[in-house]
Order: sequence, then structure tokens, then C-alpha cells
Amino acid sequence: MSTSGSIVHVVLTQWRPETPADALAQMRDIIGRFQAEVPGVLSVTEGPSVSVEGLESGYEWALVVTFRDAAVRDGYLDHPTHRPVAAIIGEWAERLVVFDVAA
Repeated sequence: MSTSGSIVHVVLTQWRPETPADALAQMRDIIGRFQAEVPGVLSVTEGPSVSVEGLESGYEWALVVTFRDAAVRDGYLDHPTHRPVAAIIGEWAERLVVFDVAA
């Protein structure tokens, strides 16, 4: 384990069948602004699984955000750029996993 203090935030979702494509497009557009608008976000990766193993257990999409430290992660949770993403996920996710790990 690194002693850098960074936090890797992983979100996995299985979308409800009726999830509108425009809601997901809007969410992805906002996520594309995380690094520019949330100080201390080091990297952002999101998208559907491209694994050939087939072990997703029904989860269809992932968001991985690396924060400089836990304080940045904590501030991100209520950041105005993050809140609409959390709202879309909360409204349309059938199943959700959020897992943070120190890197």
C-alpha cells in the first residue's frame, strides 16, 4: 500500500431497465467536469464494463475517482458538481456499490 494518502472511490451500478439514455448522458457530461471543477480530483474513469471474464454480477457501469486525500473525498460528497451525479445514480440505480480504498 502506498503512503501517498490518496483515496480511490469506486462506484458500481446496475441500472433500472427504464433508465433514460438522456439521464445517463447528462450524468456522464457532468462527470467529465469533475477534474476541472473539484479541486484535488486526480483522475476520473467511467464507463461500462469491457471485461471478457463476465464476472460483473449484473453491474453494468463503473465510476472510479482518485482523490488527493480523504479530505478532498469528503468535500466532493457535497460539491455542487457531484450532487447532480449522485441524484441521477440514486434515482436510476437498481443496485449500487460504493467502495473507497486508500492508495
